[in-house]
Amino acid sequence: MDIEKTALEGVLILTPRRFGDDRGWFMETYNAPRMAAAGLDYSFVQDNHSMSAAVGTLRGLHYQRPPHAQDKLVRCTRGLIFDVAVDFRAGSPTFGAWVGVELSPENGKQLLVPKGFLHGFVTRAANSEVEYKCSDVYAPDCDGAVRWDDPAIGIDWGLAGGGLTGAPVLSAKDAAAPLLRDVKTPFEWIAA
Repeated sequence: MDIEKTALEGVLILTPRRFGDDRGWFMETYNAPRMAAAGLDYSFVQDNHSMSAAVGTLRGLHYQRPPHAQDKLVRCTRGLIFDVAVDFRAGSPTFGAWVGVELSPENGKQLLVPKGFLHGFVTRAANSEVEYKCSDVYAPDCDGAVRWDDPAIGIDWGLAGGGLTGAPVLSAKDAAAPLLRDVKTPFEWIAA
């Protein structure tokens, strides 16, 4: 597996190697011992799978508070998404900074989003499917969100081009999410 660092410490792009023949291809998307040997010792306990019918469906920016904070390993199995992680750790030198990467079945990339980061994505193709592993189970009482279009974060979701209309399809929860300044983060940055 190829491991690429991003501008946010701990957020990584993982690209599994593909082995192809005349039937198609095979890739190993997760292998706990190999990940641990690479210094990525995560214990995933829940797999999620979402399908978004419309282009421009935006899910995020989400987090889950301790004691059920989640590390996530995200991949797109159908369609195309722009996947985003935002540093949400109080005291971090990159607090509020974001990174984004296109994930698709064709490029095979996965985004590793550790605890302490907000996560969200927007679909860039109809009927996009996203699968992700979580290191803790979903706990509604620990669920939280920050507004997707917060100017203090300034994410360029690419909504004004590429077949997107400019106005995302949102859930009621995401449309009503508070701004970053109005949320007390439960995460604290610890220098490495």
